[in-house]
Amino acid sequence: MSLSRRGVLAASGAVGALAATAVGAGPAAAGPSPSRGRGPRELRTGFDRLAADGYRPLRGQKVGIVTNPTGVTSDVRHIVDVMHQDRRVNLTAVFGPEHGFRGTAQAGGSEGRYDDPATGLPVYDTYLKSGRPLADVFTASGVDTVVFDVQDAGARFYTYIWTLYDCMEAAALAGKRFVVLDRPNPVSGRAALGPVLDPAFATFVGRREIAQAHGMTVAELALLFNAEFLAERPVRLDVVTMSGWRRSDFFDASGLPWVPPSPNMPTPETALVYSGTCLFEGTNLSEGRGTTRPFELLGAEGIDHRWAAAVNALRLPGVAFREAYFAPTFSKFQGKTVGGVQLHVHDREMFDPVRTGIALLVTAKRTWSGFEWRSDHWIDTLTGNTRVRTMIDAGADTDEVVAAWHADLAAFRAVRKKYLRYR
Repeated sequence: MSLSRRGVLAASGAVGALAATAVGAGPAAAGPSPSRGRGPRELRTGFDRLAADGYRPLRGQKVGIVTNPTGVTSDVRHIVDVMHQDRRVNLTAVFGPEHGFRGTAQAGGSEGRYDDPATGLPVYDTYLKSGRPLADVFTASGVDTVVFDVQDAGARFYTYIWTLYDCMEAAALAGKRFVVLDRPNPVSGRAALGPVLDPAFATFVGRREIAQAHGMTVAELALLFNAEFLAERPVRLDVVTMSGWRRSDFFDASGLPWVPPSPNMPTPETALVYSGTCLFEGTNLSEGRGTTRPFELLGAEGIDHRWAAAVNALRLPGVAFREAYFAPTFSKFQGKTVGGVQLHVHDREMFDPVRTGIALLVTAKRTWSGFEWRSDHWIDTLTGNTRVRTMIDAGADTDEVVAAWHADLAAFRAVRKKYLRYR
């Protein structure tokens, strides 16, 4: 397919065979940054720090970058355009994930192979490729180093972190270096929440055993992946960390522009609820696709005020629920008016999105006789286990379902702690 504009590439440094180095841990070297200043606690992304250092770790290498529309500077220039115009870095290829490099494809789609009209760079499609086939793409591209710079949403089933995982594994197979340029976790990095994936349920929406809301940045995840899950064949990994980011920060503290990382992630508020309300993809209810508030609006034909009343009665911390009616323009119930709820988060620090998602499932099933799980048990794929579905079917309440994953979550938190790079 053709696009008016596409291309990509990025940056970063050297590696050790097993352990990764955080590039730019000290003050950045002299050199113009492509981003504007933002005050005394200026947040600088991994790309900002790499550019300020004159792309030193990439000198003498052919560089390819995995990125999408979120790979921008604070003044909304795409990093591919910035790098392509800079003679200090030899950008030679771009790799597009799900939704594509320029973000033209809906969920479950990509843009295919093409040459970027603006830069002439070849753009390769990584979507649904892994292992040796993806390694062959890296080999065919001729790059020496693969760079990753994509904004994550903080949930296990958001596929970009598994593009990261697959690309790391493939780069190791192809003998390529791998560099991760860090960006904020938009919902903060305070805690890991929710069930941990059972490996029996591994798919592209959850390759390995991490929590449903992982509470990590992509660079931290890369370090964890390399040491815990790719230890038999680790990639030569570098991460370029941010400066000015704290674990307690939500996205609006970053001063960065929000670029939707996918068509149904239009705002940081979407990301805030997504790790809980995406579970409704596993049901016959609409998760709000086809509305201006995906994952904040939930509903189905036949649902009325009783659902909002039931979930409000639980007095969940940090959130209230409004009786809502809407007509999706696509996806489930396209063109039909449905009833349901809209989530209104009023205290982000108290809000637990995964617990809230479970409470919504429990109350939806109890107040609407038409409630059904998707016939393919997609809910098990999303939660990474059968327990959530079977416990709710057996009449368990929210506290009982949440308690079922406490031991697994505690074990993951202990592993996670080793790879955290920010306070």
